[in-house]
Amino acid sequence: MAPSAREYDRIRTVLAEADPDEPLTAREIHQLLEARGEQFDSPHRVATVLGRAARRDDVQVIRSSPYRYRLET
Repeated sequence: MAPSAREYDRIRTVLAEADPDEPLTAREIHQLLEARGEQFDSPHRVATVLGRAARRDDVQVIRSSPYRYRLET
């Protein structure tokens, strides 16, 4: 299943509200989404959506272990 713009918008909205100081892992983002009532299949799905957005320079991917993500403003 290809990531949809709607999925990315949901992630973006939740992260804007949370306003994290540090880049977050897909698991941490998934936990934020669930805490706010947003249903996502898994942290892997979050990583897929953000990885695709990174191709458009909307997301910075920090290639550490585990990967971390920061949305560009």
